[in-house]
Amino acid sequence: MSELCTVSVVIPTLNAERYLDECLGAVFAQDYPRDSLEIIIVDGGSTDRTIAIARDKGVDKILPNPLRTGESGKAEGVRASSGELILMIDSDNILVGTDWLRRMAVPFDDLDVVASEALRWEYRRADHFINRYQALTGINDPLSLFIGNYDRFSTLTGRWTDMRIHEEPREGWSKVRLDPDQVPTMGANGFLVRRSAFELVPVGDYLFDIDFVHELVARGARTVARVDVPIRHYFCDSVRRFYWKTRRRTDDYFYFERLGLRSYPWTQNRSRGIVLFVVSTITVLPIFAQAVRGYRRRPDPAWFFHLPACWITLGVYATGAIRGALRPRMLDRSGWRQ
Repeated sequence: MSELCTVSVVIPTLNAERYLDECLGAVFAQDYPRDSLEIIIVDGGSTDRTIAIARDKGVDKILPNPLRTGESGKAEGVRASSGELILMIDSDNILVGTDWLRRMAVPFDDLDVVASEALRWEYRRADHFINRYQALTGINDPLSLFIGNYDRFSTLTGRWTDMRIHEEPREGWSKVRLDPDQVPTMGANGFLVRRSAFELVPVGDYLFDIDFVHELVARGARTVARVDVPIRHYFCDSVRRFYWKTRRRTDDYFYFERLGLRSYPWTQNRSRGIVLFVVSTITVLPIFAQAVRGYRRRPDPAWFFHLPACWITLGVYATGAIRGALRPRMLDRSGWRQ
């Protein structure tokens, strides 16, 4: 039954020529009926070859995104989509394997399942050390390790989350019952969801993935699937871009929180983890020990990016909290390149 579901693939873009060809190539290579796929690009005003690549690849819809952010692009794409299932990926995500979408769709034979998400980041030794660090740790944000709220399998912990969940193994996936008081940060980079979910939580001008999942669970849609497939994420390829992405995430959060558009309870019951992160980063030894422990489990010098990652994150979050309290605003995207 799942193979007959129509799927809308929603991809927000902004100057995404660097990875978009590979991203779309992986989508078109899926062993999934082409007439059951709808591929939608929502572009925030690219000035590079993004639109030309999308047209050359033969996507079904190219839509404007006047608000420019990835979250507004997802919202536009969802509203324009027609599939029974909606797949949200970013232009720097690559579906790994031609059977990726079929495997992600299998759990929807269980009518309790409202969404499925890839369990792992793909690890490739040839990738940039920051991308390898992300794949090994299962995180975008090192603070998440300390508060136990990461959402991909971590070699460091041997789990995909420390949040309170009920997980039942299936063939190739796990059926997960989420607790409304402890919802993991899910919903981005390879998230497949039923169209009916948007009837339960309607889309506004922006679709903030973790807030959307949190609100779904609060409204009773608590069963999701973690599918044992990897997804490649070209997160960033320089320390400068790591800083920029951390800064963008921080400034955007405080800006939209002030507007009343963010609902995910980031700090709820997590003060101990936040304090532990601050103390560990300042004193250095605990984060160095984490890096060593990870290296012993899977040797790769990328583990030692954990130290600057924690220092950068602490500095950006501290200054971002001050800016957010005084004058919150989005980080300018005019010069953004993927």
